[in-house]
Amino acid sequence: MLAKYVNSVFTYGKFIQNKLSLLGAINYPNDFTQVRYIQKHWNPKWKKLRREKVIKVKLPSFDDDNEDPTKMDKEQIRSRMREFGFIPQKAWQERPTFITSTPTIFESYVAPEGDGKYSAITKEGAKQKFTFLEKKGKSVMAIRKIKSFDDTFKTSFFIEEATDIYQKAHEALAAKDEEKLIQYVTETAYPKMIHNLMDKTIHWKFLESLEPARVVHARTTDIITKENVFAQLTVRFHTQQILAIYDRFGRLMQGSEILRKDVLEYIVFEKHLANEYGIWRIHGKIIPPWMSATDIAEGTYILKDSKKEDDPVPTEPHPVEATLIEDTSKDMPKNVTNAPSS
Repeated sequence: MLAKYVNSVFTYGKFIQNKLSLLGAINYPNDFTQVRYIQKHWNPKWKKLRREKVIKVKLPSFDDDNEDPTKMDKEQIRSRMREFGFIPQKAWQERPTFITSTPTIFESYVAPEGDGKYSAITKEGAKQKFTFLEKKGKSVMAIRKIKSFDDTFKTSFFIEEATDIYQKAHEALAAKDEEKLIQYVTETAYPKMIHNLMDKTIHWKFLESLEPARVVHARTTDIITKENVFAQLTVRFHTQQILAIYDRFGRLMQGSEILRKDVLEYIVFEKHLANEYGIWRIHGKIIPPWMSATDIAEGTYILKDSKKEDDPVPTEPHPVEATLIEDTSKDMPKNVTNAPSS
């Protein structure tokens, strides 16, 4: 019993010696907060270093107009910055830019003449295969460059992804969903696809692939810096589709909703390899010079006549009628006036 009181007296004495509050060091029951122990040694020689840890800062007074930076002129702000040791900043002339896509197709693929008409057994088809193998060297090096940025890249997987992007982009174009379309096409191809799309109705449907899609061309390039690399892959699509375009009056301009067409296209897909979140998107379309041009439908317009139909056409009187008018005017009395013609 005596030991309990003696322990309390000694504890209180040590608190008084270290100038600590009695309540500050009491560890209440069920309270696991950390407290300073009494046996802390205060060395006077570190007093200067402890004082240097505290930095006195002059806080601005927002009640005073002379201290409010929003109500200061340029000279007052400059003098205040010099007082605190800050160098006045210069006017920032540069603007941040972010390049999401290249402006053109670099080293576009040259399609062999008559592609899609000759098989590999014929002489022309075998010649096309040989030409394709000759130009395959640069494409292999470009695919290696793509794999250095994306370890999981494979052409077989990319073909499936490219086919899906191709279909969804055309479906968004037919539905005029511009927010969804920009997810599948680059900023370079977007204005070309929506050009002259206003007041038109598009019916598009993908039926089947006549030949498996394949990558025929691959290139990479860097812009501004060596690390900012873009990749472009050209995919050959030989498919059957249905396309019908109607004008604002509901007249069929091009295509048909009944007839299916064989379509051979060379679509260029682009990806920003330096961007961690870069995705493959449609960048353009290669149209060979030997390919037959599609028929361009004529637009419908409203003719503006120079003269309105309601306005009467002014005509000169017949010579015989003119003479009769002159004779009747002479016979009429002077006090009688002609009534206005209706």
